[in-house]
Order: sequence, then structure tokens, then C-alpha cells
Amino acid sequence: MIGIMGAKVIEDMGNVGRFAGFVWQTMIACARNCVRSKTYPLIWAQMHIIGVRSVPVVMITGAFVGMTLAIQAYDQLAGMGMEERLGVLINISVVKELGPVLAAVMLAGRVGGALTAELGTMNVTEQIDAVRSMGTNPIRYLVAPRVLACLLLTPALIIFADLMGVLGGYFVSVPEPPIGFGINSRAYWSFSAAGVELWDVAVGVIKGFFFGGAIAAISCYKGFTCKQGAHGVGQACTEAFVASFICILALNFAFGVISKAIYSTFWPIKSLV
Repeated sequence: MIGIMGAKVIEDMGNVGRFAGFVWQTMIACARNCVRSKTYPLIWAQMHIIGVRSVPVVMITGAFVGMTLAIQAYDQLAGMGMEERLGVLINISVVKELGPVLAAVMLAGRVGGALTAELGTMNVTEQIDAVRSMGTNPIRYLVAPRVLACLLLTPALIIFADLMGVLGGYFVSVPEPPIGFGINSRAYWSFSAAGVELWDVAVGVIKGFFFGGAIAAISCYKGFTCKQGAHGVGQACTEAFVASFICILALNFAFGVISKAIYSTFWPIKSLV
């Protein structure tokens, strides 16, 4: 039993080391691609696939998040006579936490699964080996454009999700019943503007760079290392989504701790209010 556990630990440590090496090579390839204009068409193509085609699903996700928050939080605030502050709760929750996390999860499912399946199929059919045989680095040609596209466009998609979340909460909160709750529009936006700061929006957007990089790196690695056959590709897609989801949650927690420490350091009086 101990021998089996030891072998499993050694195998996992080896996987971590190989993933770290893969990430390091990807970082170097991304840096080189940024200064090589020949690779720009590859990046533009991936930006269209990863970014533009993900806009509808991300916007729909953000809208429903805002509407659901409005419905769930209204009764509690109305019971205390604070229903006009509903916008603060909705908007700060959307722009700082729920918008970035749920947008990243949707991207992990849509984009991450597609990246893993595409590269996994290329691996199974030996197309990656064919790229190597032609003297081309497959990480620079196949992985780096996808990682750069995710890094650049995940923050933009988070902004779309935030916008739709804010508007979704507004269209449930402000219109008169039975459509909405009839909250005064001016008070709704006034309290929201006072409660949501640029720092909150910036933290949510900055998370997008790390979420996008994690999704792309994990998905590409799983595609490059998937087992042979259709079952291996399917298993790699599942593992990529699970690993990306856990990584998103872990990064979100780390960012919560770090951003709170930074805010408390530079604005100590206001953070205690």
C-alpha cells in the first residue's frame, strides 16, 4: 500500500515538473511571438475563435448572474428598508467576483475543451510530430498563439460579462412591478456609484489575465500529453476542464487575499469603514 502511494506521489511530482517545463517553454515562445510579425496572423485567428465567438455566451452568463442576484437579495434588503442599495450589492458582486469567475468557467468549458480536443486530436493523429519533423517548434506554432489570445481577450470578455451583469440587475430592480421591483433609478445608480470603486473593477479585470493564461496552458498541456485514441482525447478534455476550474477557484482566492492586503495597506482608513 505504501509502495503504491509512493509511486503515485512520484508520478504526480513528475507530472508537475513536466507541466512546469511546458509552461516555461510556452512563456518563452509567447515572448518571441510578440516580436515576430509573422506569427501575428496565427494570433488574430485564435483571437477570433477564442474571443469573438465567446462573446454571446459570456454576455448571457453575466446577464443572468445580475438578474439572479437582484431576485435573491431584494427581499433581505427590503426587509431592512435598504432596497435602494440593491445596486451596490449586485454590481460589486458582479464586477469583483461572480463576473470574472463565471466568465472564466464558461471559457474553460467552451474554449478550454476546444483547445484540448483540437491539440489532442493532432497529437493522436501524429500531426504534432509532423510539425516537429519540419523543423518547427510546435509550442511556438500551436500553443503560443492560443495562450496569447486567451491572455489578451479573457479580460475583455470579463468586461462584457460585468456590463451585462450590471444591466441585468438594473432591469430586474428598477422597472415597475410586475416586471421589476420598482426601485428609484437615480438612487439605484447613486448608491452603486458610491459603493463600487475603480479598484473593484480593476481587480476583476486583472484576474482575467491569470484566468486566461491558466485555462490556455492547462488545456494545451492536456492536449499535448493526451493518451492515444478517442477515449484519451475525451479523458484529456475532462481533466483539462476540472483542472482549469480548480485553478480558477484557487487563483480567485489568492487574488482575494492579495487585493485585500494591498487595499488595506494603501487605503487603511477607508477599508475599515
